[in-house]
Amino acid sequence: MTDTILVVNAGSSSIKFQLFDLQLIDCGDDALPARLRGQIEGIGTHPRLAVKGGETLPLPAEAEGVPGALAFLGAWLREHAGGGGLPVAIGHRVVHGGPAFDTHVVVDEAVIATLETYIPLAPLHQPNNLAPIRAIRRIMPDVVQVACFDTAFHRQHPELADRYALPDQFYQDGVRRYGFHGLSYEYIARRLADVAPEVAQGRVVVAHLGSGASMCAIQAGRSVDSTMGFTAMDGLPMGTRPGQLDPGVVLYLMDRGMDARAIEHLLYHDCGLKGLSGISNDVRDLLASDDPRARLALDYFVYRAGLAVGSLAAAMGGIDALVFTAGIGERAPSIRQGIAERARWLGLDLDDAANEAGESRISTPGSRVKAYVVPTDEERMIALHTRDILGRHRQGRHH
Repeated sequence: MTDTILVVNAGSSSIKFQLFDLQLIDCGDDALPARLRGQIEGIGTHPRLAVKGGETLPLPAEAEGVPGALAFLGAWLREHAGGGGLPVAIGHRVVHGGPAFDTHVVVDEAVIATLETYIPLAPLHQPNNLAPIRAIRRIMPDVVQVACFDTAFHRQHPELADRYALPDQFYQDGVRRYGFHGLSYEYIARRLADVAPEVAQGRVVVAHLGSGASMCAIQAGRSVDSTMGFTAMDGLPMGTRPGQLDPGVVLYLMDRGMDARAIEHLLYHDCGLKGLSGISNDVRDLLASDDPRARLALDYFVYRAGLAVGSLAAAMGGIDALVFTAGIGERAPSIRQGIAERARWLGLDLDDAANEAGESRISTPGSRVKAYVVPTDEERMIALHTRDILGRHRQGRHH
């Protein structure tokens, strides 16, 4: 019977999962496919299990909330995964590792307690990331669980990149620029060695553009700087988050009578593309609309992304390549075109036909700065980290 690793990426109403074959991962081939992948959608309303390339099943009425959904998923995996048995380890995406965690860790009660203190720093994500960890500890207390942090890849930044111009005590207390989407950026940095070896050790700006959006400067495979900061709200405008914002705006809203919770809801749920357009937070809806507000939102997104490319190039003293990834980055050629045009001054010459076709390289052969589209796979990155940590965990128990 082959051991497996389960990867869980939990949101507010869905749980994405992939099941990896541990023996296959141990071969060191990152490109091997997962045994199974899918998600449980509609948690809290009409929950259903959707498996890629397979069936969609409604969950029974008793499978309520995240615990019930996970229990159902565990039973379904034992029956359908082939080889039976529980996974030997479960890896989780956790958005914020705070100052305490600069690398990925085996979860215990102390780790959970610390991560709960970071909920105010990632209120959209952290509670949903922790809910399945707690549920699995109750259902399967002996299974090793690993927390993989979106902040960890950025913790090697130089201090200058991470500080705010605040009194030192705030920095010592953990008020600093963490950066996010680190699992995605780490995966892209590894993939570049295969898909674009000519730039893999160079100066690369990676644009992770989805409902949450950020950019990262990566030099020689290491994160140098990122558009996101203390929380996952800074930098680029996003589906419902404003991106870069003068803190004086928050003070103004407070003076107008809004309390912290009302401001938090506004900034996390009602701003960004949704706020600008008044129509939708989904780029696909905005691209399909002829409403001028939709065009404003998309133009603003492209404008701010263009500014970020220049800023991150400056952090590295130049740029050799621009890489697009995540939902918008991988599937919206018009957005890629707009950003690439704003980077033309840096030496990027877009190949329009290659861009429309979604090819891997979308810059012209003579372009000084190269451009690529590289699909990300955060779940595979989590699986690789979980495998490595599981190996060290087993060694530690045997000594």
